[in-house]
Amino acid sequence: MQSAMAAQDSSLEAFCLFSATEDKTELGLSFLNSPEKALPPPPPCIEVLPSQGRVSTQEVFALSNSDMKVFKNFFAFPFHFLILVEFLLSCFYLDDFLCSFCVIGGLKLWEGSLDLVKYLRTEVEEGLSFAGKSVLELGCGHGLPGVFACLQGAAVLHFQDFNAEVLKCLTIPNVNANLSMKTRSLATHVMKRNNDAEICFFAGDWNDVHQILPSVYADENNPHSSTGVNLFVGYDIILMAETVYSISSLRTLYKLIKKCMARPHGVAYMAAKKHYFGVGGGSRRFLSLVEKDGLMGASLVAEVADGSSNVREVWKIHFK
Repeated sequence: MQSAMAAQDSSLEAFCLFSATEDKTELGLSFLNSPEKALPPPPPCIEVLPSQGRVSTQEVFALSNSDMKVFKNFFAFPFHFLILVEFLLSCFYLDDFLCSFCVIGGLKLWEGSLDLVKYLRTEVEEGLSFAGKSVLELGCGHGLPGVFACLQGAAVLHFQDFNAEVLKCLTIPNVNANLSMKTRSLATHVMKRNNDAEICFFAGDWNDVHQILPSVYADENNPHSSTGVNLFVGYDIILMAETVYSISSLRTLYKLIKKCMARPHGVAYMAAKKHYFGVGGGSRRFLSLVEKDGLMGASLVAEVADGSSNVREVWKIHFK
């Protein structure tokens, strides 16, 4: 019995899928010998001017030209607002509805954006005020939470996305469609709404985009360090939806929030799925970084568990 088991162990040890001397190229497996390719550098951080926004679907999607202002008057009818949100949410689980828009993640309307707007509307009814506040939306895409903040009286509204093309082809046209705007002097490159809100658009990676934001903390751990000359340092409110899906970017995102959030009363509202299967991120993974750092606290303010998707959440993050 023991000799039979020893022989079996010996045969297992001797087994090798590929010989060490075998040329994997001849087997069609040359990729096993290929060194891992380095990721390309991120695009440069730039401010995208409102005049650069465009709506040609022929230019963007190689489809017949049509109006890209798909959310025109999205916020114009408060009575029907929640009904419209629920309808859009129900559409999200139809793959055919999304496939033509899923060119890159920034061009897709993620359900977290709608969750966040729905929550903010409820909070405004209960006393939350955007009036006179400076607001930053990170990873904005369509920019619906930012548009909502502007309609509620925000004084400064800055939209950020990784890709400048998303801002040009989607965010700016959508902001134009939903807000009645006039352009201030071209020398300032600032879009002005009728209530004189300052609206700007910034493209860049979270590692570096703080360098072009008008007024942030140069050192996330030093509340007295500023990179800008504006009267405000940091943003009163930061909005972000579906930004914590990738585990590789969580630490960078958190560092950016610390540089951007006004102290000591600034807050961030984050809408996200509890877990993003396949990419490792999720709201709980991100909040573990927040907890370990100890500078900020977080509270769960809304949860969506309708069975149509992974559990979605809205969190409020603030300084302790």
